[in-house]
Amino acid sequence: MNDWDTPDDVRLSPRERLALLRIEADLQQDRRLARAMGSVEPTGPARRTGAAPRDRTARPAAGPAQRPRPNHRQERGRRRLWLPLAVLLLGAASVFVAVMGIRTSDPVLLWGFALLWPLTLLQAFRLLCRAARPPRSGSGGRTSPWL
Repeated sequence: MNDWDTPDDVRLSPRERLALLRIEADLQQDRRLARAMGSVEPTGPARRTGAAPRDRTARPAAGPAQRPRPNHRQERGRRRLWLPLAVLLLGAASVFVAVMGIRTSDPVLLWGFALLWPLTLLQAFRLLCRAARPPRSGSGGRTSPWL
């Protein structure tokens, strides 16, 4: 493993080589990066023209099994759920802080309401803008734009 030379005669320690191989393996599995770079299949030093094939015994052992990534629609559905939930929680917290501030006349609670209420209105406005937007062409026939 010590005879593995990198370009420009740079020598790496075994730990650095292992870290580099792990990084390269992660980058080769990233499809979005490959698409952004303009290549369809993963690239690496062994795939470049003129590069010597790399010693496959130097690869790190396979790590723990990774969970399969959910598809893009599931991720978008989960992300779309956070805004209505945030508006609901901010609204409930704003009402609670306002009522408690009025009942106790505590300036801290009143200032807390003064800081919390604009955030609530901003998120509610974002939710209304989402609801007013025409449905996307891949929404799966969803009838309610709120979720």
